Amino acid sequence: MQGHWRLKPVDLITYVALLTLIGTTLATQPHNPHGSTLLGKYSGLALVLTLLWWLDRGQFRIVRSLHAFYPLIFIPILFDSFADLLPWASPVEQDSLLIQLDRTLLGVDPTVWLEQFIHPALTELLTWAYTSYYFLPIILVVALYWRGKEWDFDRAVFGMVLGFYLSYVGYFLVPAVGPRFTLAHLHKVDLHGIFVADTIRETLNALERFKQDAFPSGHTAVVLLVLVYAWQFVRPLFWVFLPVVVALIFSTVYLRYHYVIDVVAGILLAVLCVVLERMTTPLWPRSSDDRRP
Repeated sequence: MQGHWRLKPVDLITYVALLTLIGTTLATQPHNPHGSTLLGKYSGLALVLTLLWWLDRGQFRIVRSLHAFYPLIFIPILFDSFADLLPWASPVEQDSLLIQLDRTLLGVDPTVWLEQFIHPALTELLTWAYTSYYFLPIILVVALYWRGKEWDFDRAVFGMVLGFYLSYVGYFLVPAVGPRFTLAHLHKVDLHGIFVADTIRETLNALERFKQDAFPSGHTAVVLLVLVYAWQFVRPLFWVFLPVVVALIFSTVYLRYHYVIDVVAGILLAVLCVVLERMTTPLWPRSSDDRRP
């Protein structure tokens, strides 16, 4: 494929994200005991990305695939690293502000009000819906890649990865752990499923070292972006995803991961990402073999 010396839009924003994280890490020195490890991690990711970009100029399918799908590896690594960075970069949690915003807008604590509807079957269903967040973007990008339309693939990946990165900005500006921790003393009804919902939640809690990720709701922003690009590029998937996404967004509050204001912010973030993607990608150079006929 020709034209592979150019950076993809997702490459550029990934470099910006890594440079920002390197700068943030340096700003926390010498107080942050994890600083050296983080600098090595972020620099290493930048080196890997550069290597993939440099190698992706021939006809090696494996290299092209690695360059296409590297965000699936980078994003979990970056997210996990925030557990070692955010406490030194932005140590004051802002949950009290988000709680007050919910109470001002709705007159109640939504997670407490929702207790009247809690049922083990509903909890089981919504736990599965919440977990689908980890699979819906992958299903979409694999479907786009399989179709062989590189431009469509690059646009969707850029928009969704931008959603991840901008949500990370929110975590540092407004760090918050969410109502499952801050409002636990007000919750009178436990969340228990029927089959494996409890195990799923316990596993996710154990795997996620970083907890200050309530605002904005990245789950909401990313799955809405999945819907947008499914509608645009793979319409049958849109109709499959739609009920799952609706249940997922509701689950973020029902399962006490998010305040309602987090969900509102996630919706606005998704809109912003679509606007930025549609403004940016038409300006990007395209190779001759990824133009639509």
